[in-house]
Amino acid sequence: MARKDALLRLHKRLVAQRDDLRSKLSGDLNLGGDRGTRGPGDIGDEAHDGACNELNSRIASLESRELAMVERALKSLRDGTYGKCEACGKSIPVARLQALPYTTLCVECQRQRELNGGFDEDTDADWESAFEFEGRMSDRELTLRDIDVD
Repeated sequence: MARKDALLRLHKRLVAQRDDLRSKLSGDLNLGGDRGTRGPGDIGDEAHDGACNELNSRIASLESRELAMVERALKSLRDGTYGKCEACGKSIPVARLQALPYTTLCVECQRQRELNGGFDEDTDADWESAFEFEGRMSDRELTLRDIDVD
């Protein structure tokens, strides 16, 4: 029962994290490099604006990747596969899920992947789905009966 309770709390945390990332990403869209009423500037102003735009773009890319991983974790919760290592199939310890709730690998499999230089293609930025606010799945409340644990 303790694992189910922990998974329920993680679900609420993932939903809050997803909503926060969506909010941040929509704010990032409004940061476009608009110079506003400053008028024409010199080359220093242009360089500064370019650097700010690049930084905003990189931050949005990171947030987009994180959002995709959070949405993937929420989907796996609904499917009943959350908390299972995708590589070995063992249960991921709750402590690891609390530290990184959207992880898909146990510590040992993650370590092996990093040693082998492999990375997950699903962590690449997916701009189309990053800005979908309707979501593909229902956000209904999750109950203990909805979580299937071995």
